[in-house]
This record gives sequence, structure tokens and C-alpha cells, in this order.
Amino acid sequence: MTILVTAASGHLGRLVVDALIARGAAPGDVVATARDVAKLDDLAARGVRTATLDYDRPDTIAAALDGVDSVLLVSGSVPGSRVDGHRNVVDAAVAAGVTKLVYTSAPHATTAVDFALAADHAATEELIAASGVPAVIVRNNWYLENYATDVSRAAESGVITHASGDAAIAGATRADLAEGAAVVLLDDGHVGEVYEFTGDTAWTFADLAAAATELTGREVVYRALGVDEYAAELRAAGLPEGTAAFVAGLDGAIGRGVLADAQPTLARLIGRPTTSLVDGLRAALDDTAASAA
Repeated sequence: MTILVTAASGHLGRLVVDALIARGAAPGDVVATARDVAKLDDLAARGVRTATLDYDRPDTIAAALDGVDSVLLVSGSVPGSRVDGHRNVVDAAVAAGVTKLVYTSAPHATTAVDFALAADHAATEELIAASGVPAVIVRNNWYLENYATDVSRAAESGVITHASGDAAIAGATRADLAEGAAVVLLDDGHVGEVYEFTGDTAWTFADLAAAATELTGREVVYRALGVDEYAAELRAAGLPEGTAAFVAGLDGAIGRGVLADAQPTLARLIGRPTTSLVDGLRAALDDTAASAA
């Protein structure tokens, strides 16, 4: 069985390739793709097949999918402008006779109407269903790594600031989510399923502050702001007005509970508990330090 992973030069896609091989896939049966194939040279050195695949260039997609059985479509990275690229991959998968398409969607994509990131994912889920391609939807909750920067800053300031109130987040590490995707790609079945992939336990920003206290060795507190107040703080820190409003709006949606629903699905599929908040953040900080060294 040949498995193709899109966006394999990114954090999640690369981890999926690692997880596939760790779970028994032969490197030569994995096709890692990216817009810039040179970024995959280290994977090629391990025996992984590599190919150019650009969501906006259908010719590259068709060529990469030739002879492929299963595809992981890692969602594009630019909100608001990624559905057409996703459609190109889905259309090519249908034409190539792919037997399983796995798509990385967003939490509660079709029902989270006040979540700015949901629209693209809901539209993609709809076009996948309409295409008839055998598919599995994995809706990834927030990456724990998203908050490593908060912890690093808190080492200096002693404060973590967000506009999510006391809401919870059922986040998971990229590595755990990648392993879940690898299981779905490798194992028989799963077609037709929509999986909410989360950590085992939802945590609050007060819990994040406690984790930062443990990791930094200094007391860290959480300061909750309103959405508008948080947007103003982000602008003052240098973010453009539109970006600041978008980020603060996401925090507001989190405050309304869009990421709070912890499910056992991911842990069941990977066969172990998901990584804890403290351990996930520690690993992310260690990776950042190693990259900077």
C-alpha cells in the first residue's frame, strides 16, 4: 500500500511520515510531498519517496498521486483561501482511484458557526462528501505547541494574557495527532468516520499558568481580558489591526467553548494516553531551544 502525505515539509506532515514508519510502513511505500521538494531531502535520505505537490497546481497533484492508494490531505495554512486548493487535491484523488482520503479538519467544523477557522473546513468536508471519494475526517483540536510562546514570555513577565475567560481547551501535541492520522491511514476500516481528535483532558488557562510556573520556576498568573481589550494589546505589541482582530476573535470563540470537548478517540486509536499539558509544553520548549542552538 502506498501512502501519500501532503505538506510533509510542515510540522504535522513530517511527524505523520515519522509515525507511519514507526508503525511499520516501509519508507519506500510512503510518498512525502511539498511545494518545494528540496525541503524533503532528509526524508529522501531515509528512503522515503518524495514528490512536488502544490495545492494550486493540479498538474503536480495528478503526477504525485499516480499509483497511490491512500492520501493524507493536510489542510492549507491560509484561512479564507484554501478551499480551492483542497478541491484540487480531492478531484485528483477521485481521478486517481484513491481508496482512502484522510483530511485534517477543525474541531466541530460543521457546527461551530462562531469559529472563524471552521468555514474553510466545513466547506472542504462538504466537497469531500460530494466527491464520493472514500474518506476519513480527523478534526484536530488545538496544538499544545501553540502555547509554548506564552510560556517563554511568561518566564520574563510572570503573566499569560488571553481573552478566553475560564474556558477549557482539549488540546493535544502535534506528535499525538500525527500518530492518530498514521493509524487511520495504515489500518483497515475508518472510511466514513468523522473523528474528533483531542487530548484526554481539557485544561484551562489557569492550568496553563500553573504549567508555566512549573516549567519556568517562577510564579505565573493568568490575566483574562475582553476580546476588544486583547485585540488592542496585540496591536500595541505590533500586530496589524486585521491580524489582531482575527487572533482575538479566535480567543473569544475558545472562550465560548469551541475547543473544550475532550474525547477518548485519539488515545484509543494510538493505544496510549495522550501527552499531558506540561510534558507537551516541555518538549516544545526543548525543541525551540535545540533549533536556536
